[in-house]
Amino acid sequence: MERNDLPPENYVLVLSCPDRPGIVHAVSGFLVERGGNIVESQQFGDRLTDRFFMRIDFLVEGAATAESLRADFAAVAARFGMTFELWPARAPYRTLIMVSKQLHCLNDLLFRASTGALQVEVPAVVSNHRDAEALVRSYGLEFHHVPVTPDTKADAEKQLMELVDGTGAHLVVLARYMQVLSDDLCRRLSGRAINIHHSFLPSFKGARPYHQAFDRGVKLVGATAHYVTADLDEGPIIEQDVIRVDHTYDQQQLVAAGRDVEAQVLSRAVRWHAQSRVLLNGDRTVVFR
Repeated sequence: MERNDLPPENYVLVLSCPDRPGIVHAVSGFLVERGGNIVESQQFGDRLTDRFFMRIDFLVEGAATAESLRADFAAVAARFGMTFELWPARAPYRTLIMVSKQLHCLNDLLFRASTGALQVEVPAVVSNHRDAEALVRSYGLEFHHVPVTPDTKADAEKQLMELVDGTGAHLVVLARYMQVLSDDLCRRLSGRAINIHHSFLPSFKGARPYHQAFDRGVKLVGATAHYVTADLDEGPIIEQDVIRVDHTYDQQQLVAAGRDVEAQVLSRAVRWHAQSRVLLNGDRTVVFR
């Protein structure tokens, strides 16, 4: 079969640049010249930062590839000072998952990935404990036990980066991984590591936050997914959600409700990242849902 006889290929282009006239015209003109058909287009101009953000899902027939399109688009990007990415729209994100002893987020991610609900491919799961091993093996995935102590932290993080590089992971997900990453590792994973935590911070820091919340009679339980930075739990936020609770909830019911929200919020953040719907905007994000 000739290349021109193949069905059209689906790609996603995301970009950010200083805001100025002519950006949309230049991008759409580039696609028209290559026979591109726009399926979905979203854009946002931030008046506070004077930056422009755009995501385009498009089809191209013929001999175009992601590599050739990226090479051709470089001239447009240079003209407007753009940072951009261009990928096949259905290409799965290779995602390394890290976890400790709480398995609810891991279980949710593995199930969604196995059913095709998440556009990810999980090459391995890493944990500083063995609690998740049986679950991970049940999905036919590699499990790596990397214990962490104050004396072994540097070596453990070296092993982690070797796994990230060795598996070709595009994304690292901390699915209730209860270890603080070093500043150096946070910098190396900047923009490609997502964490989940309960939204009671900073009011309920430390151990057993849901029990602290129960003791204070909270009426909302929430969770936040954000990119990992050296500032603990203060990275750019991708997604948040809450559910309402009341006096009828005991401590265990409150914990269960919180875990449900955590799993849902994390899965949405991972899905949007894998679909190139999240763009960094300084300490904030632009999310094209």
